Amino acid sequence: QVQLVESGGGLVQAGGSLRLSCAVASRLTFSNYAMGWFRQAPGKEREFVAAISWNGGSTKYTDSVKGRFTLSRDNAKNTVYLQMNSLKPEDTAVYYCAGDPLGKVRSDLHERFFRFWGQGTQVTVSS
Repeated sequence: QVQLVESGGGLVQAGGSLRLSCAVASRLTFSNYAMGWFRQAPGKEREFVAAISWNGGSTKYTDSVKGRFTLSRDNAKNTVYLQMNSLKPEDTAVYYCAGDPLGKVRSDLHERFFRFWGQGTQVTVSS
């Protein structure tokens, strides 16, 4: 059984920062998985935000967060981190952490490739 637990969400003013964490508890080896973050705003479909390969050597971001968000991982702690800076009201969403057993960052980052999901953490950015 794989359990992903997100934390770090909250309410922040535009221009502020938050750091999301995703702790993974699993019988499998966390370091084998690529990890990703997705988000879902009210009334919208869930969308890809960022992904990182098993060793942190490769990352990918959706265009709207490039230069503002940074994804990193600590395999010794079974945790991934999403540092979000210069937040905008349009970043408001529930953020989900997910694991891809392939291990590398795919060219197609559709959510169907991510097998394991957390429950989500709410991020609200006020204007």
